[in-house]
Amino acid sequence: MRIAAILEYDGSRFCGWQWQDGVRTVQAVVESSFSQVADEPVRVITAGRTDTGVHACGQVIHFDTSAERSDYSWLRGVNSNLPADVAVRWIGQLSPDFHARFSATGRYYRYVIFNRPVNSALLDRRVTWEYRPLSISLMQQAADLLVGTHDFSSFRTVHCQAKSPVRELRSLVVTGKDPFVYVTAYANAFLHHMVRNLAGVLLTIGAGERPPGWAREILEAKDRALGGVTAPADGLYLTAIEYPKVFEIPNLSPDSGLW
Repeated sequence: MRIAAILEYDGSRFCGWQWQDGVRTVQAVVESSFSQVADEPVRVITAGRTDTGVHACGQVIHFDTSAERSDYSWLRGVNSNLPADVAVRWIGQLSPDFHARFSATGRYYRYVIFNRPVNSALLDRRVTWEYRPLSISLMQQAADLLVGTHDFSSFRTVHCQAKSPVRELRSLVVTGKDPFVYVTAYANAFLHHMVRNLAGVLLTIGAGERPPGWAREILEAKDRALGGVTAPADGLYLTAIEYPKVFEIPNLSPDSGLW
């Protein structure tokens, strides 16, 4: 059987998604929990690997198993074995042609900025703090210049392994709910560090250090060395993965408590 699941996790105490020797990763604890319920080794495929410190409320995985369990038994059993900073929100059996990564048609991320003069003691490692007042209007003007299908070489890390730097950024929206500022990005796919680099440029512009047109200059340069600062991982959330309706993956609203 092919089983799919939607996960949420607080990435602040993980060294990213992907399994690594000697460090705590989301993949390792998820596979351990599913293996206990299946009573056999389980290896999962994810829609997208998140970096150290990055969070998720809509990560999608799939795995194949010979274990027969009801959806309710999977959900209850796995969550009872997971640590407090990881949870399975939904689980279901799908057709064998579903693939968490290759069936995806779009991905959503949200970058959460805590914008006030004094940092929050309660939101440590769950948001990015910016003490300078931010202009949402200026940030949105810059964001509008980046939407479309472009070569995003200036917005990916030099270690990015993607074969092509071209991505379709379908929308980039900046909103606010005092004291929070949100940057919501939707694309067919993202490059390594792309959202954090987009957020870094928008933060610089929002703080008045650069004009909105600087975002377009960076994009057209196609050079990461000119791409500005990479924003911290703390404020980044993978919020949803988009799939064709035939697979019936539920579209769960983000439930992080920050919006």
